Amino acid sequence: MTTCPDRVNVLLIGAGGREHALARALARSPRLGTLWVDPDANPGIASLGRRADVPIDPKQAYRTRQFCDKHDIGLVVIGPEDPLAAGMADALATRADGSPRPVLGPSARAARLEADKGYAKKLMRDASIPTAEGRVFDDYESARAFVESRSEPHVIKAAGLAKGKGVIVPADTDEALRALDRVMKAREFGDAGKRVVIEEKLAGKEASVLALVDGRNILILPPCQDHKRLRDHDGGPNTGGMGAFCPAGTIDDATMARIEREVFVPIVDALRRDEADFRGVLYAGIMLTPAGPKVLEFNTRFGDPECQPLMARLESDAIALFHACATGSLHHAEVRWSADAAVTVVLAAEGYPEKPRKGDEITGISDAENVHGVVVDQAGTAMINGKLVTNGGRVLGVTAVGSDLGEARSRAYEAASRIQYRGKTYRRDIGA
Repeated sequence: MTTCPDRVNVLLIGAGGREHALARALARSPRLGTLWVDPDANPGIASLGRRADVPIDPKQAYRTRQFCDKHDIGLVVIGPEDPLAAGMADALATRADGSPRPVLGPSARAARLEADKGYAKKLMRDASIPTAEGRVFDDYESARAFVESRSEPHVIKAAGLAKGKGVIVPADTDEALRALDRVMKAREFGDAGKRVVIEEKLAGKEASVLALVDGRNILILPPCQDHKRLRDHDGGPNTGGMGAFCPAGTIDDATMARIEREVFVPIVDALRRDEADFRGVLYAGIMLTPAGPKVLEFNTRFGDPECQPLMARLESDAIALFHACATGSLHHAEVRWSADAAVTVVLAAEGYPEKPRKGDEITGISDAENVHGVVVDQAGTAMINGKLVTNGGRVLGVTAVGSDLGEARSRAYEAASRIQYRGKTYRRDIGA
């Protein structure tokens, strides 16, 4: 067993709302030495730590590795999917003296579970994991012919990383063909659309189930539910996520046990057989169908915004928990969750997700955080001439805890109403 030191210097990689929530959890730990953050971190994250003075770039991973050695980094926490897919966890997992450095984040080989939906589909089939029937295409004409030959609705997915936006759910064949054009010809999602996965459309309620995995052991986290569509009642385009709540009441104990048994255990075993070292957060998007839970997709990191309500409810020491996960000691970890519910409402920029406005001044965050049980995580923000301004599609995440979901919702929306910037966009039905 590897014991977590009493004092740990941490490097947190990532610059958005998920990382602000992680920074808050890390800053609460009595074990924290110095919290170093991404040089591109938003002002909210930077207020909790010190910006690293080297670029956090997988192409210059040697510079980040030297930084970690110089500052005695005892834990690296990697938030986003891109550096994981590019092998940042592999690059930082060994110190200059050859000893291991704990990293919360899977190897590049294991991160393919998210970065390559075709690989994930094959792994699920080989492990007999319940999922939608689907096929992978890297040729546009073959994909088009397949869509035209089917009468039932299908889902079109860019096979690569697309910031959570590469999934299109067409209503009919014509819409599916237009979706195929957007992904493979117009390359709306960049190189992520070189290959597509076309799969059957599943019916049921969605849920997000996340777990910490230390290579062998699995710790299922409280279930969450997110809201992907831009507008109320699940209208409008898919986004990276407009809000989330935790715990989600859609999964009972029996169903959760089934998901652990039929999804998490076999996928972790399959990764080990494939010599893919997974030490980090494994996220399963689940559809609760009449035939039982089926996997929509896997992510290999905390969801954004699911991370925000999760971290708001975490009562145990985040550094000790993440260190245990990164060192294969999860079976010895202590984890405690608040009995309260948590709701996160995302405030987006005007024009999101297509063309979000930038540069609008943001006011009212302090007033919002005066609402009992509320924190505001910054996502797409920047400090320009001493003013906090919008700098991305999803601008802020307003997270509230309450004795139940209703109280948490009420507090989150009261706080959201106190924040102002031009074109503020948000859903009014998160957790409803």
